[in-house]
Amino acid sequence: MRRVLTQSMLAAVLVSTLGAAPSLHDYTVKRVAPKVIEGKPQAKPYQVGKASWYGQLFHGKTTASGEIYDMFQLTAAHPELPLGSFVRVTNLSNLRSVVVRINDRGPVTPGRVIDLSYKAAEILRFDRKGVQKVRLDVVDQQATVLAENLPNYLRTRGE
Repeated sequence: MRRVLTQSMLAAVLVSTLGAAPSLHDYTVKRVAPKVIEGKPQAKPYQVGKASWYGQLFHGKTTASGEIYDMFQLTAAHPELPLGSFVRVTNLSNLRSVVVRINDRGPVTPGRVIDLSYKAAEILRFDRKGVQKVRLDVVDQQATVLAENLPNYLRTRGE
């Protein structure tokens, strides 16, 4: 009886996910031509594609970098970027962007280019939608660290 129930549940899950299967078009990584802003060419994006987010199911579990996943931090999972690197993620539907640190490997769903933390998806305003087309730009790590520490530096100098 248990075997029949398990097979029935498995069949139901498989049938329900067939409609959500990504198309062949989703598997290709698109590179977009650089845009010209105020006469200066903008750098080519590292990657353009679909992003998703992961939250409570993985909250508190160990990431590929060895740290504990916190869904309220600005982190992400990427299949090939070095762990610890920073990426600016821009939501192409509303042009909101956020800088995240790569601390995990993923996404596990084919056709996705990055898995963001819940907080990053919330900032980009697709936490309720689940999947969104984004642009990834690799950010210089030194510049990011300097920008994060600038308020502390100015405060210590009394500015």
